[in-house]
Order: sequence, then C-alpha cells, then structure tokens
Amino acid sequence: MIRILVTDGMEQSAIKELRESGFEVVEQFYDAAELGNKLKEFDVLIVRSATKVREAIINEALGGKLKLIIRGGVGVDNIDVAYAESKGIAVRNTPNASSAAVAELALGHMFALARFIHIANVTMREGKWDKKKYEGIELGRKTLGIIGMGRIGRELAIRAKALGMKVLYTRRRGPSEEYNEFEYSTMEELLAASDFVSVHTPFDKNSGTLIGEKELAMMKDGAYLINCSRGKVVSEEALLAALNSGKLSGAGIDVFEEEPTKNIELISHPKVSATPHIGASSIEAQERIGEEIVTIIKGFFN
Repeated sequence: MIRILVTDGMEQSAIKELRESGFEVVEQFYDAAELGNKLKEFDVLIVRSATKVREAIINEALGGKLKLIIRGGVGVDNIDVAYAESKGIAVRNTPNASSAAVAELALGHMFALARFIHIANVTMREGKWDKKKYEGIELGRKTLGIIGMGRIGRELAIRAKALGMKVLYTRRRGPSEEYNEFEYSTMEELLAASDFVSVHTPFDKNSGTLIGEKELAMMKDGAYLINCSRGKVVSEEALLAALNSGKLSGAGIDVFEEEPTKNIELISHPKVSATPHIGASSIEAQERIGEEIVTIIKGFFN
C-alpha cells in the first residue's frame, strides 16, 4: 500500500478521498530531527509552510520509500527542490488553487489601510472614538503596481481594475500580450508611479531581498506596500524605517522574515495591517488545494 505523510494539515475531504482510493494517510507533524528518518516509511510527503524539507532531511530519507513531495500552496521555497529531484524524488505544488484567496487578502489589506480599518478596530476596543483621525482614501482612481505578474498578480489586477484602479505590472520576463489590459512598467517606473505596491514574487536566495532601502526610497511619498508573497522579499528593517519616517503611509503584511514572527515593533506599528500568513487560508482555497493534491497523487502513481 502507498503510504502518505501529511505534516502540516490538509482538507479532510481530500484525505477521505485518498483513503477511499486505497492510499494509507498518516497525519502527523515531525520536527527536523525526526522527519528524515520517518520519511523512509512513506512514499509521499505533503507539506504546507511549517515543514522545511532541506538537504539533510532528504539525505536521511534516501534508501527508503520516498518518491514524491507535494507542497500544498504556490511556492516551494521551503523545499530544496533541485536537490530532491537530483536524488530521484519528484516535487510538485498546487499553483492554481490558492491564487484567488491570496489576491483577495492583498486587496483586503489595501482596504484596511486606506480606511484605517486595521487601527480603528483596535482603538474602538480601547473605548476611543477617534473619528477625526481616520479620514482615509478611496482605492478608485489610484494606481496599483504589481511586482510579479503570475497567477496571483493577475487575480489581484482583475479585482483592482474592477474597483476603478489603474494597474501597472512588472515581471522578469518583460511585457506579455496575455496582460494587455494592464500596463507594463519597469521596476523603477512602477515604484515611482504607484499609490499601492503589491509584491507577488518568490524569494530568490541568489538575488536576496527584492524591496529594501533603495527600492522604498523610489516609492511615492505616502504610498502603501503590500506583501503577501514571502517574508524575506521585503526588508523588515528598511520597511520599519520607511514607516517611521513617514515615507510610507502604511504596509499590509501577511508574511515575515521569521515565522512565527518575533518582530513586535513591526506587527504592532499603527501603520501596519498584519496577518499571520493566512493568504491561502480560505475554505474554498483549501478545498481546491486538497482536490489538486489528490489529482497529483493519483496521476503520479497511476
């Protein structure tokens, strides 16, 4: 029987379908010290963000049954993909399933910051009626710059355009006819022209931080930065400095350099709308992720 280890949780309907299809599914989290040895007993490993599958763990698993690693989500930066594949272990992810959920969270942060929902919610609980402090802005007619025009960026662009926003985008591969309804810009042009900048790129260990002090300085005075991609894409130190100086009016952050984050100064900042990496945490997205994982596994072993 093909054995599947689920370490970070998974939609129960998908687990039920796998079991009914003849697969053995074990739901159990293991820390790094135990995981590699345990993996020898399983054909498939399914992870989300918490489990890191690095070279040392893969080396420990060699000689066992492991044939497939699946990341339930868009990125695979918590898996040493090239190394796993060099050892004959396939790596897959579910890039389509959570795109809409992440895009809607990015938009939610934009609304929260534009209308002070993030901080008014806190001060009202403290018994304050700070009505005069919270004169916000409307998203309509503002410019949104999207860095990384993949599936998530496209979903956000569609929603932003429906709100009457002008949408700029930049991507490593340059402009594409696929995105003709939006305007391509260089990174520098986008940063200078956008009222809101939303980042949707993976973290590249080779190139490092994408948004640091230099890039933040290029942004419009009073602009907003949204990061629902990967924490290390944006320098938290540089972001805090930009918020404290007044360069930025606010930041919406779902991902952090370290998770769970210990950067209390950042998440408690009055100009920050913060969430604990919940981009894909919608009922619909989790159902789609589960369905996509089932399809991957059935296709792989059939």
